[in-house]
Amino acid sequence: MSVRHLLATAAAALLGILGLATPAAAHVLVQPVGAYTLTAGRLWSAVAALLGLAGVVIGGLALARSAGRIGTGNGRRGAIVALAAGLVGVVIGGLVVAAAEGGPGTGYGIVGGYVALVVGPIAMVLGGLALARSRHTA
Repeated sequence: MSVRHLLATAAAALLGILGLATPAAAHVLVQPVGAYTLTAGRLWSAVAALLGLAGVVIGGLALARSAGRIGTGNGRRGAIVALAAGLVGVVIGGLVVAAAEGGPGTGYGIVGGYVALVVGPIAMVLGGLALARSRHTA
């Protein structure tokens, strides 16, 4: 048996296997995702939403601190952290929404991405207000 014949037989067998496997793979891709299954899209959207939420909390505390209501610091560091967390949450949430190929419940994490797109700018606004207020008092 020549090497050419062997390679041609191997290629034909591989194409035959892939030809038979393609409908099966398409059937697996169409299967719905369970409601509690953690997919990559859901994970990234949860990370983005939690970053945005953490930015809102830190930004609110920094704003209260810069107003002199809590603690003795001016809240500058917290304001910068809130700005960064909000920005990262918006970027990741936007990527999740842009990459999603389906609606809610498909496992792409589109709901969490939209939550991050709403909560992230709020964190950035709170951080910006706290930063501006800390500059005025310093």
